[in-house]
Amino acid sequence: MSKHKDFLFVLIKSLSKSEKRQFKLYAGRLDINADAKYISLFNLLDKMDDYDEDFIINSGIVKKQQLSNLKSHLYKQILISIRLSPLNQNIRIQIREQLDFATILYHKGLYKQSLKILDKAKQLSLENEEKNIAFEIIELEKLIETQYITRSTMGRAEELVVQSLELSEQNALASKLSNLSLQLYGIMLKSGYVKNDDEYVEITEFFNENLPKYKQTDLGFREKYWLYNATLWYSFLTQDFLSCYRYAQKWVRLFNDNPQMIFINPVFYLKGNQYLLESLFLLKHSTNFKNTLVLLEQTIQDERFPQNENITSLIFLNLYTHKLNLHFLEGTFQEGEYLVPIILKKIKEHSEQLDEHHVMVFYYKIACLYFGSGDNRKCISFLDKIIKNKNLTMREDLMCFSRVLSLVAHYELGMDYQLELQLKSTYKFLIRMNDLHGVQKEMIRFLKQISFVYPNEIKKEFTKLRDTLVKFEEDPYEKRAFLYLDVISWLESKIENRTVGEIVREKALKRNR
Repeated sequence: MSKHKDFLFVLIKSLSKSEKRQFKLYAGRLDINADAKYISLFNLLDKMDDYDEDFIINSGIVKKQQLSNLKSHLYKQILISIRLSPLNQNIRIQIREQLDFATILYHKGLYKQSLKILDKAKQLSLENEEKNIAFEIIELEKLIETQYITRSTMGRAEELVVQSLELSEQNALASKLSNLSLQLYGIMLKSGYVKNDDEYVEITEFFNENLPKYKQTDLGFREKYWLYNATLWYSFLTQDFLSCYRYAQKWVRLFNDNPQMIFINPVFYLKGNQYLLESLFLLKHSTNFKNTLVLLEQTIQDERFPQNENITSLIFLNLYTHKLNLHFLEGTFQEGEYLVPIILKKIKEHSEQLDEHHVMVFYYKIACLYFGSGDNRKCISFLDKIIKNKNLTMREDLMCFSRVLSLVAHYELGMDYQLELQLKSTYKFLIRMNDLHGVQKEMIRFLKQISFVYPNEIKKEFTKLRDTLVKFEEDPYEKRAFLYLDVISWLESKIENRTVGEIVREKALKRNR
């Protein structure tokens, strides 16, 4: 069995040295546990490089029919141990712990003690925008008040009812906005940007129908966060990158105005910066892009910034995606090649946290880096990883443009026979995906007939294709092709006998001036 299919094995391998030591101290807290089977199983799995069920059974620790139950017990004990570790005591766990304590006291009939803990936990929840937990706390307070007359405050019942109604409305609004955000994100993963007027109308109607009514003055931190999130995804889908920038900027500013929330919700903060950098990249604002990237790195290095496997993997995704993008913006493709071995190593290190979609995006960006530096063989090898991936069901646009870039790279290498096969398969694929638009049609037409053009006529053909494609740059549905492949710069490099990097660097200098 693969180690990736056994949750217990994966969990044990994810533990740090301190977490393993913490577990052994926790498990050995009673002498009776010294020879417990689950500790023996833990030690055995910890030493194994790959999960092997037959080896476990042959070790004599446990019989086959008992293994499943023993693994479940060990899994639970490890989670309890991790939860008790001071390193994992974030604000949500602390509040939940207080709620658990209050519930225990309530069941023992110690109502005053329970209410005192609940009141403190409620204040902590509200201060840190943990409104779902705050609502749970109020519901328990209401339950206790129906059984025990505290007489501590006049109008206590009315106060709890008002708080409950307010939180219920705020939670409902946040839930609707988060639902809308997730649905739009799912559409983006599946289909990418809108491709025509019909899709634009469909997405716009969906967004407007599902956007809940709200008053700006009634929005708290959490409601604003989900509003900016949902609107950002709508803007990305409709390719309104200026609007993407505005809402990503609002998202990040929301955290900067509430700095304590950066360290309480580091994932949301990282995501906001990711989309801010993405929108600046699409708008080609290289100076703002670099400044934002520097500020993000400085914040991450703050000793208060939480560190765990999830956050570390997100930091990797954010920083290295945009380190690559910076080289694309500045045309420094060869200088960026040092990132490739680092990225590939980190993909392995974070294999349990990264999904296939994000890995394929990295492969596409690496392919573009090698294409820009003129190493078309390496470009094709990374594109093949995407094209041959039969399990990738998301980002149809990524699949489409991987094939188009592969065509260009095959042409550059003079691989005429393979180019002919690529042309046929790419043409069929784009039709099947309903993605055969103007830019792709012109590229395929050009590559089909270029081998029949006399050498002294090739530059003229490059110029004709460039002049044709430039017209598509401002088309709202065709311009997305240039987000994946800077084909204009490639054509200009062929016309002027210069490298793609030189052309892109020159354009970057002009933009900055």
